[in-house]
Amino acid sequence: MHRQSTTNKVQQWLQRSALAIAIGTVMTTGLGISIAPNAQAAVTTADFSDLVQQVTPAVARVNVTKTVSEAELAKAQTAELLRQFFGDRLRIPEQAATPAIEHAYGTAFFVTADGYMLTNHHVVEGADKITVTLNDRTELDVTLVGSDERSDVAVLKVNGSNFPALPIGDSNKLRVGEPVLAIGSPFGFDYSASAGIVSAKSRSFSRETSVPFIQTDVALNPGNSGGPLFNQRGEVIGINSRIFSGTGGYMGLSFSIPIDAAMDIYEQLKTNGEVSRAYLGIYPQDIDRNLAEAYKLSRPQGALLTRVSPDSPAQTAGLKSGDIILQYNDIKIMRASDLLNLINRARPDDPFRAQLQRDGKQLIVTGKLDHAPKDVQAQGRDQQDNEVQLGLRLRNLTTDEQAELAADNKTGILVTTVDPIGLAARSGILAGDIITNLHQKPIKKVTDFSSAISSLPKKGVVTIEVMRQGIPGIIGLRIE
Repeated sequence: MHRQSTTNKVQQWLQRSALAIAIGTVMTTGLGISIAPNAQAAVTTADFSDLVQQVTPAVARVNVTKTVSEAELAKAQTAELLRQFFGDRLRIPEQAATPAIEHAYGTAFFVTADGYMLTNHHVVEGADKITVTLNDRTELDVTLVGSDERSDVAVLKVNGSNFPALPIGDSNKLRVGEPVLAIGSPFGFDYSASAGIVSAKSRSFSRETSVPFIQTDVALNPGNSGGPLFNQRGEVIGINSRIFSGTGGYMGLSFSIPIDAAMDIYEQLKTNGEVSRAYLGIYPQDIDRNLAEAYKLSRPQGALLTRVSPDSPAQTAGLKSGDIILQYNDIKIMRASDLLNLINRARPDDPFRAQLQRDGKQLIVTGKLDHAPKDVQAQGRDQQDNEVQLGLRLRNLTTDEQAELAADNKTGILVTTVDPIGLAARSGILAGDIITNLHQKPIKKVTDFSSAISSLPKKGVVTIEVMRQGIPGIIGLRIE
């Protein structure tokens, strides 16, 4: 009797041990992780099935039609490749201007019951016609209310009422590791759901973007753009915008626009038709270990100002080059991107309060933001005539930039973006060039440039005078 009892206990112990070993093996080799014996956090799998059924009617497929000339298609596909072999001597034969119809798609979702929707700027950019297809296959014509390139947010409107608007969440309350869900039309497969977790917050790519992206591992692909990102409560906390990929497809890094930032853009586009951004006039950089030691900081933190623009709100408030901003409006600044994100979310005329370190001492400065310089698109005469498409985006110079040109008795406007298949790119104009003269007409403001374009010939070569890295030059612009 005793031997049998002992045998049973041994068997039970072996069974429990075997089960524990099996679980440990699965957790370690199957998922590439191991669980510490005293770990307190429970790993659970989120079930989004009910949520998908609930929110799908508020998500729509965006159908975009664009007119692209055969010449543009050919040049976009072959010109750059051929120039690698033949250089600038290459002349592409004239082609018939037969228009080609390009169809694209993305995703959008309702934010109001009376038909306002959100999507991405890049989904609808250059569209001749936009429609949306609802979950019940109803197709509706769309009006583009407004679109903002820097934030990649666009506002659409369809006629009707009682649309299923989605609840808006608070993206500031998101936590890294929190489960999230995306719904969209990847590669045209409508209403595909994919889930993952929040991988990181406040990701910034460059000065050209103005939002702190949410990074997730949700599988996003072409067609997901503009779709909603949900939390477990069914609230929209982001707009799916881009992926980081070396192949064009999903590679584990996806980025979404925080809904707080998107709704701010939405309100401005809906009310004013454009986005008004704030301007402080600073050039911040991150602080590394060496700089932290040099500036006697306890650790790398803050935004180091490498330059303060003259006559800017920053200079008026007393900020100087070499200052380290540690807090902005009582929010701790760890990186330069933290500061830029806060400024990008602010409005012109908003007050600001900055805690900074200067010469080893801490002090506080206050001031008021101003309006940021705007970029405008430069294209020919009447836009509908499509006669001169330069493919440039321009803006007026800031006071600081004008002061630099004044030493050379010059003035002009800044080229911020160059379309790679536009006339300007083929003539050799680069982003960062300052245009001082077009077709023998001095250029002081963007409006001067627009007037000069109106007087250009339909065909031939005109001159553009530029300043590139402080060196003047003249470029021949061939109009075809």
